[in-house]
Amino acid sequence: MTGPAYLTLARSGEIDDRIQRAQARLASCDLCPRLCRVNRTEGEFGFCATGRHAILASAGPHFGEEAPLVGRGGSGTIFVASCNLGCDFCQNDDISHEKLGREVTADEWARIMLSLQQRGCHNINIVTPSHVVPALLESLALAAGQGLRLPLVYNTGGYDSLESLRLLEGVVDIYMPDFKFWDAEVGRRYTGTPDYPERAAEAVREMHRQVGDLTLDDSGIALRGLLVRHLVLPDGLAGTAGVARFLAEEISPETYLNIMDQYHPAGRRSRLGPLSRRIRREEYNQACQEAREAGLWRFDER
Repeated sequence: MTGPAYLTLARSGEIDDRIQRAQARLASCDLCPRLCRVNRTEGEFGFCATGRHAILASAGPHFGEEAPLVGRGGSGTIFVASCNLGCDFCQNDDISHEKLGREVTADEWARIMLSLQQRGCHNINIVTPSHVVPALLESLALAAGQGLRLPLVYNTGGYDSLESLRLLEGVVDIYMPDFKFWDAEVGRRYTGTPDYPERAAEAVREMHRQVGDLTLDDSGIALRGLLVRHLVLPDGLAGTAGVARFLAEEISPETYLNIMDQYHPAGRRSRLGPLSRRIRREEYNQACQEAREAGLWRFDER
């Protein structure tokens, strides 16, 4: 394949059909597993508190992402405000919960993507896009028509619907989901979702079906594939062993996993109970050992 995946759909015109199908779903919104069923085209708000257009918080080259995304030019990261998950311990609480940012049209969003390309970024990295898939498709089609040629990274909390992901087949080059919890009760406690592990597992399966294992160019820059993130939580709440076994046995032992060590108390309720402290070094080391024992070997270890 030459160039990013979405160029083929843009040239054939199929991306216009995807846009129409995605926008139609806003009228009784079922873009994510929360199934709020509000009419976002008429200004009704569901869990994500977002209407027809995306709210963008910030955009720019990001050098704190995974090495295969950053290279020398940085990852062209666009932070979408609000979220369909709402973790109590969100590490980007001001963006996800306080909805800091401004609403942008598809034209404006396309211009932002093109500016990141002009600044030398290696990819376009959309953070928390699950609730704005129609707006993303619309802006991407415009940007592709104006010369965008960078791989698209779909950087999600992992609570995605299969229907939305199938609208993105042939559009996304690099899927980068979180797999936050292996225990449904932990997900219920800290996000209010009844079924996070089940939905995340089926989403990761679909993502891998579409793009396969992560592939890199000769410089070590990601071109296409799946990259999973997993934030280690205090007291083993993230369930690393279960997540790692799932990835190794049901996805691929070649899965690229970023085991993250930066948890700190943030957000609405994380200053109470087990989430009120940073993780200990031995907890992080244990998580890495569990990934190795599961059969994974492509993972970042701090």
